[in-house]
Amino acid sequence: MFKHLFKLIWNKKKQNFLLMSEMFVSFLVIFAVFTLMVYYYNNYKKPIGLDYQNLWVVNYNNTYQTHNTDSLNIYYQNLTQTIKSLPQVKEVSYCSDNVPFSQNQWTGDVHYKNASPNADNYTVDDNYRNTLNMHLLEGRWFNKADAVAKTQPVIINDDLKEKLFGNEEAIGKFVGSEAGKNDFRVIGVVQGLKAKGDYSPAKAAIYKRTDTGSHRWLGKIMIKVTPDADAAFEGRLDKMLSNYMKKSNIEIEHMPNKLKSTNLFSIVPMIVTLIVACFLVINVALGLFGVLWYNINKRRGEIGLRRAIGASGKSVSSQLVSESLILATLSLILGTFFAVQFPLLNVFNLQASIYIVAMILSIIFIYLLVFVCSLYPGKQAAAILPAVALHED
Repeated sequence: MFKHLFKLIWNKKKQNFLLMSEMFVSFLVIFAVFTLMVYYYNNYKKPIGLDYQNLWVVNYNNTYQTHNTDSLNIYYQNLTQTIKSLPQVKEVSYCSDNVPFSQNQWTGDVHYKNASPNADNYTVDDNYRNTLNMHLLEGRWFNKADAVAKTQPVIINDDLKEKLFGNEEAIGKFVGSEAGKNDFRVIGVVQGLKAKGDYSPAKAAIYKRTDTGSHRWLGKIMIKVTPDADAAFEGRLDKMLSNYMKKSNIEIEHMPNKLKSTNLFSIVPMIVTLIVACFLVINVALGLFGVLWYNINKRRGEIGLRRAIGASGKSVSSQLVSESLILATLSLILGTFFAVQFPLLNVFNLQASIYIVAMILSIIFIYLLVFVCSLYPGKQAAAILPAVALHED
């Protein structure tokens, strides 16, 4: 049976070449789509690492300039107490501009022995962890005693710990901003934050404590509010901050809204690829319909003869469907050869399991597409009456 089908396909190789090429290209595009979808799904199902609900971000211009560090710190301590005096405020934290779900990013290499991975750098205060409700895995968070430490204490996330130390203990180890230096001492390990949204992975990160002069350049305040904080309270908060920080532009953002915007920006590549894939799949489906329909009209005599010598309509339909599936198989063998190179060569530094799952889903999708598209032409061929077909021939 299969030998006969291969002969039929080979005898019409010129007609089938274009269809096989369409299936091959479709497989590669669908493979790219499923790779993105599996990648995003794997990231989405991982914990985000912070509590962003009821979390607001205040953007401000640092207009209070003084050479006296004590006056500067007192100024912002009074601002903190003023904000905390509001009944809807639970926590307040000052930090660098690269807050979660923003487009700001500070990166740098972190060195330990022969390892030097790139990591996101955050400057945060002692209340940062409580404000974001971060999960501490090892060690401790910053406290006031760290201000007089000989070596600057830092906190890293679990991803950076794995890249630097592997299975070794991280607490108490010294790392540097340059090779051969021991600038920082690790005092804690936190769970990684998906700072670029639900669909992006948690990147390696290192957290440094604010010092006495940090308020000269900091421009973000994160405020944890109660669930009943509404637009009216936001207006009062904005007015209070504007009155305290004269000539400063105050902007209040809500973390859930920032997350939605970041997520939308993250999935743009997948949306574009899906649109291209949809057009390609539609073209392949129409091409498959057209080729099979053409084959039926060209082979009415052959089909009529098969029916006349006793072949059932089901067997005729099965033959056309089987021919289509064999064409798909030949295309998929070539497409799989190219797709396998991605996990073997570690392209884009993605896990091999992502490519394997995407490959399997792509193969299933192409087989289902070809099977569905060949069903109706197959039924039309099965409905041909032997006497009519032979009479026309």
